[in-house]
Amino acid sequence: VCVFLTAFFASKLEHESKHCNGKGLQRPGSSAFDRVYTANQNCGHAYPTFLAVLWCAGLLCSQAPAAFAGLMYLFVRQKYFVGYLGERTQSTPGYLFGKRIILFLFLMSLAGILNYYLVFFFGSDFEIHIKTITSAISPLLLIP
Repeated sequence: VCVFLTAFFASKLEHESKHCNGKGLQRPGSSAFDRVYTANQNCGHAYPTFLAVLWCAGLLCSQAPAAFAGLMYLFVRQKYFVGYLGERTQSTPGYLFGKRIILFLFLMSLAGILNYYLVFFFGSDFEIHIKTITSAISPLLLIP
């Protein structure tokens, strides 16, 4: 899904590039191209962080809530990108929603690491409790 979303962003960038009748990527004075280019760059810069926390949350905590949050994040980035094509204030809800999902994935990773050290040092395993809590909290990500 991530590849298709990136391909969509690139096609929108290419469309705006052809629409502006220029030969290079730098087109001063074309606000539509600038918005598409900036949105594409912002989304591209966010993906490594997203992939890292998604992988860690799924590996260290629970796969189902991490996968759900990952799909929600991809939907939110699409919303951010499309909102950025309009006025910049339209992209703010997608940006804030994306930050909340990244925070959720980061906290899942942190809970998984904490559980690992609790098992290693004290022999206490809270994996079932952590999975139950993350499964219960993940639907709350749908609330804007």
